[in-house]
Amino acid sequence: MSWNHAGSGQADATGIEHLDGLYSYAMVLSRNHAEAEDLVQETYVRAIQAMGRLRAGSNMKSWLFTILRNIWFNQLRKRRIAPQMVEIEVGDDVANNIVEPSKNSHDLYVSKMETEQVRAAIQELPVEFREIILLREYEELSYLEIASVLDCPVGTVMSRLGRARAKLRAMLSETFKGSDSPSVRGTK
Repeated sequence: MSWNHAGSGQADATGIEHLDGLYSYAMVLSRNHAEAEDLVQETYVRAIQAMGRLRAGSNMKSWLFTILRNIWFNQLRKRRIAPQMVEIEVGDDVANNIVEPSKNSHDLYVSKMETEQVRAAIQELPVEFREIILLREYEELSYLEIASVLDCPVGTVMSRLGRARAKLRAMLSETFKGSDSPSVRGTK
């Protein structure tokens, strides 16, 4: 993400490159569409205000995720209640609708079913596991970046990620055992 330091304090056109990732992370934390949108908006407002204090060469993506997480925890402290559980509606986005000519319709169906099963399994994980899976597997943050966002040691990130993957693998192996399709594969 690049920012315009020339006094206006506004993000330029590339300032939205992390928007989808931040929204996904906000959904993992809040499990509420409106609240996730508010978290992302507040993240950008605070980031723009703090731009002058950011050191040159800083990791912008990690910084934004940390701001979002801190806002979320501040909101939880104010409410003094646990987060509400809300189902996430997974819609068909453009990327899921692109048909690869090399795949037949059965393979496409199986692939879509696997994707839905993985997403459903991730949603069943406890928040600390959902959070770490999203940051590592979807946002592709390094262990060090995740440690910075979560404010914990790198070793904790590694062990929590290992436990999250093991739990997800176990959940998916149970799901896939019940499947009639011989094409369905488990996770790595």
